[in-house]
Amino acid sequence: MEVSDDVDDEHVILLCTNTDPIETTETLNDEILVSATDVLAWDLPTTLTFPTIKVQTHRNRLIERSLYFRGLLSRSFSESCLGSVTINWNVREFMQILKHMYGCVLDITLDNFLPLYEGALYFGVETLLLKCETWLSELLSPKRFQSTQIQMEDLIQIWEFGSDCASDFILHLCMGYLARNFMWAKHSKSFGKLPYDLLLSLVKHPHLTVDSELHLSDALLLWLESNTENLERPSKSEENCYEVLKQIRVGLLPLWFALGKRNSFYFRQLAEESLDSIFRLLNIAPMGSIDTFEYSDLHHLRIRLTEYSKKVDLSGCPQIASTVLLLSLIPQSYLTDPMEKNIIKQFFINCGHPIRDKSVFPLELSETFTFEAVQEVDISKCRNLIIEHAVDCFCKFFPSLRILKAAHLLNIGTISFLQLLEKCTMVCEIDLTVDITPLIPAVTVASSSRAMIPLVPEKSSSVNHIAVQIMPYNEFGPPLSNVTKLTFEGRTDVSDLGLQYISKLCVSLRHLNIKGCISVTDIGISDLISTCKKLNSIVVCDTLFGIYSVQALCSAISGSGNFPSLHSRDKRLKSVVSNFEMLHMGGCRGISESSLLELMSQAQVLKSLCLRWTDLVDQALYNFVGSSLEMLDVSDTKISGAALAHIIHGNPSLKCLRARGCQNLFPGNNCIEKRKSSFPSLHEKLHAELGKMCRLEEIEFGWGFSSFSLSALEPLLMSLKTINIGLGGTLGEDALKQLPAICPLLETIILHFQVISDMIVMNFVTSLKYLQVLALCYCFGDISMSSFKFPMQNLRKLRLERITPWMTNDDLVVLAQNCRNLLELSLLGCPLLDPDSLQIITCGWPGLVSIHLEDCGEVTANGASALLDCKALEDILLRHNGPGLPRNFICYAASEMPLLRKLSLDICDASEGDFDIPNQYADKYFLSTLKIARCKSQRCAFNLPAPAPGVHRRSVHVETLVLVWNSRDLIRTVVKERL
Repeated sequence: MEVSDDVDDEHVILLCTNTDPIETTETLNDEILVSATDVLAWDLPTTLTFPTIKVQTHRNRLIERSLYFRGLLSRSFSESCLGSVTINWNVREFMQILKHMYGCVLDITLDNFLPLYEGALYFGVETLLLKCETWLSELLSPKRFQSTQIQMEDLIQIWEFGSDCASDFILHLCMGYLARNFMWAKHSKSFGKLPYDLLLSLVKHPHLTVDSELHLSDALLLWLESNTENLERPSKSEENCYEVLKQIRVGLLPLWFALGKRNSFYFRQLAEESLDSIFRLLNIAPMGSIDTFEYSDLHHLRIRLTEYSKKVDLSGCPQIASTVLLLSLIPQSYLTDPMEKNIIKQFFINCGHPIRDKSVFPLELSETFTFEAVQEVDISKCRNLIIEHAVDCFCKFFPSLRILKAAHLLNIGTISFLQLLEKCTMVCEIDLTVDITPLIPAVTVASSSRAMIPLVPEKSSSVNHIAVQIMPYNEFGPPLSNVTKLTFEGRTDVSDLGLQYISKLCVSLRHLNIKGCISVTDIGISDLISTCKKLNSIVVCDTLFGIYSVQALCSAISGSGNFPSLHSRDKRLKSVVSNFEMLHMGGCRGISESSLLELMSQAQVLKSLCLRWTDLVDQALYNFVGSSLEMLDVSDTKISGAALAHIIHGNPSLKCLRARGCQNLFPGNNCIEKRKSSFPSLHEKLHAELGKMCRLEEIEFGWGFSSFSLSALEPLLMSLKTINIGLGGTLGEDALKQLPAICPLLETIILHFQVISDMIVMNFVTSLKYLQVLALCYCFGDISMSSFKFPMQNLRKLRLERITPWMTNDDLVVLAQNCRNLLELSLLGCPLLDPDSLQIITCGWPGLVSIHLEDCGEVTANGASALLDCKALEDILLRHNGPGLPRNFICYAASEMPLLRKLSLDICDASEGDFDIPNQYADKYFLSTLKIARCKSQRCAFNLPAPAPGVHRRSVHVETLVLVWNSRDLIRTVVKERL
C-alpha cells in the first residue's frame, strides 16, 4: 500500500479531542502525536487512551480526498493558512475515515456502516461513500438474502438514517429489501416498530412479495395494534389506518378471514368490501365469462405476483376462478392496450369452456412472461377453479413449480389429476388430501351400497370436473420422474389399480400418504411397496394394511417380490423397511403380533412411528433397533411402562410422545400387591429415561400419568407446546396450577376427566400468551363464567364438553367478547341455551369454520337459519338441540355455505321426522361427508308417568347413516356406531 506523499507537501496537524478516552494507568500525558505517513503502524487502542490526539497529515492528500478539507484548506477561509485544524467529530470514527483517505482497507460491517457513512457525508469523502453504498447494495441485494444476515432493528435504523439525511439511495434500498422479503419481515419481533412512512412505502412498493393477501392483512393488523397509541391523533390515526389497509386486495382474501374481521375495529369496512367482492364472484356464472373481465375493480382481483414470489397461497378462497387466476398472470399493459385487450377477451371466453383447444394463450404471453421463482402453489378449497386450466397455467407460467397443494377438492379425480401433471415436469410434491371417511375398517357396517356419479354437464358451474380423456391404468404415460411425495389422505377413489398406476408413473416416489384410503387392499399396498424401490416413508393409518404389506416391508430390497423368509438375519440390514424414516400404521388391526415383532426388528432409521390402536405388545418395542425416533405414537395399545422406557432410552431425540389410552402402562388392579411394590419403580424408571432427553414438544398420556410425572419431567418441558391428558391420568389441582410456569410455550391444552377449578382455567388463559387450543372435556370440579372473563385473542379452538351446564346466553356473549378470534367452537351439554344462542354465536364469531353443538337445550327448536350467516363453515354438528330443523336443511345449508364439507345431524332434531338427502351430485355442492344418527327413547322396566311438558326422555343411539361422496361415486352406509 502506498501512503507516502511528496516530500514538499505541506503538513497540517489535525487536532482531535477525545471526549471518551479509554482509561488506563499507563497514560502519562494528555496528548499524543501520530503521523499519517505511519498509518499502517498505528496502535489505535493505545492512541485512543489520550484525551487529545494530534495527527500530522499532508495538505494535498486532504484536499484531494475530501470535499470538506478542499473547501477548508484551499479557499479564502482563515483556516486555510493555519498549520492546524480542529476536528469536531468522534475520534474513533474519524481515525477510520482518515485511514481510508490514506489507502487503508476498511472492513465495513453493520456495526460501523452508519458512522462511516455519516462521516463520509460530512467530510465529503466520495470514495468512502461509494464503498459504503456498494457494501449496502450487496448486503440488500435480491440475490444475497439471508435471514441471519441483517436484523429488522438494523434495517429500521438504516432507513431512519437515510430519511434524516435525505438519502434516496438508502431509502430505496431498504424499501426494496423489505418489500421483497416481506414474509421474513412480518415474523420479526420488531415488525411493529416499523415507522409509518416505511410501512406505507412497503405496501405500495411494486416488488411487495407475499404468499397471500391473508399474510399481508395479518401483518398490517399486527402493526396497527402495536402502534395505535403512537399515531398522532384520533382523526389522523383513522386516516393512517385506512391509507395502509386500502392497499390490501380485498377480493382475494379467504372467506373465513373476511367474515371473521367483521367485528374488527380496523378492518370492519374492508371486511364488508371483501365479502361483497367474494359473493359477487361466487355468483358469476359461467366462470370465464366476459362479465368477470369487465369487473369494475380489476386491480383488487389480481393475485400479487412478482419476480421474487416463491409461494402462491390461494387456499380457502372459493371465489378464485380460472379468470381470476389468468387475470393475475397477464401484464397490466395487456389490459389497457386496445389491440391486446381484444385478444385477452377472447382468451377469457375460451377459458370458460374446458373442452376447447387448450392452446389459447397468446404466444408472446406464454413465452416471455413467466415467474421463475415460484416453487409452491396452494389451491386447496378453491372449488370454482377449472383444474385443467389451472394446471395449464402453472406449467406455462411457473416453470420451477415443485409443490402443488389441492386439498379438499372432490371435483379432482386422483389418477386424472396425475395425468394432467405430466406436463409439469418439475413438480415433486402433490397434496390431494380430503376429509377422512368415518367408514374406517373398524366400524360395524349394517348395510352399504355404492352409486356411480354421472358426469356433470358442461353448462353446470357448481362443480367443475376435469374434462380429459382418462388413460386406462394399463397404459402408462410418461413417468413423473421428479415426484417424490404424494398425499392422497382420505381419497376413497384410489383403488388397487390406482396404486399400481401410481407405482409405475411415479418412479422416484419416496413418501406416500394414503391414510383413510379404504378402497385399497392389503395386497394392493404390498404390491406398491414392492414396486417403489425408493420409498422410505409411508402413512397407511386406518386402511387395510396388514400381513402382506408387512411382508413386503420386511422383504429384501433386491428381492423379486415373492417374500423370502422373514427370519433371515442377513436380510434385516437390507430390507425395505430398514431404510424407512416414517412408518404410520395406526388403526390397522390386520397386523398380527408376530408381524409387528419382525417389523420392529428391522426398522433401523425411523424418525416417526405411529402404532396407535394396533395389537402392539411389549416384545415388539424391545425388538425395535432404531435410535433416531423423534415422534412415537403408541396410544391405545397394550404396552407397559417398562417397554416404553426401553424405547425412550434408545431414542434420546424424541420430541413427540403419545401414549394416551395405554391401560397396561403400569400394573393393573388385578395384582394389588405387585402393583404397590412396582408402581413407584416403574414410574421412576420411565421418568428417568424421559429426563435424559433434550426436550419434548408434545406429550399425550392417560393411565398412570400424575402430578408426580409432571414434577419429574419438569426440566424437559420448557419447550412443550402440546399436552393432552386423557382418561386415567390425574394431574391434580396443584400440578395444573403450575402448568403455565413449567410449560410457558404451551399452544394446546386438552384435558379429559381432570379435576379443574376457576383458578386453574384463569391461570391458563392469563399466563399462556401462545395458547391457541383449549379443550376441557368431561372434567370434574366447580368452574364458572369467571374463568373466561379475560381476553384470549390468540385462542382459535375452544371445546367445552360436559363442564358448563350453567352456560346461558349472557355467558355466550361474554365468551364471544373475550375470544374474538375463534375458528372452531364445540359446546356439549349446555341445557340452558335457547334459540337466541345461535344468533349470539353467529354475531360473535362470524368467521367460524367448525361448530359442534350437542345437548344444548333448545338451540335448534326454531331451526338453524341464523347459523347460515357463518358462510365459511366447513364442519357442522347439530345433535339433540331441539326438533326444529326443516326437512330441506341439508341441501339449503350446502347451497348457502360454499365450503361446507362435513355435516352431522340427528333425526331427533328434524321438525318433520326426517331430512331430504341430496340425490344429485350437484345438489350436494361441496359436501363430502353427511352423517345422520337415529335414536330411540330408552325403555324403562317400570311403569312411570309420562314426562312433564318440555322434559325429554333420555334417548339411546340406534344407528348412523353415513353418506360419503368422492369424485367417482357415492357410498351410502348404515353403521352401528355413533359417528
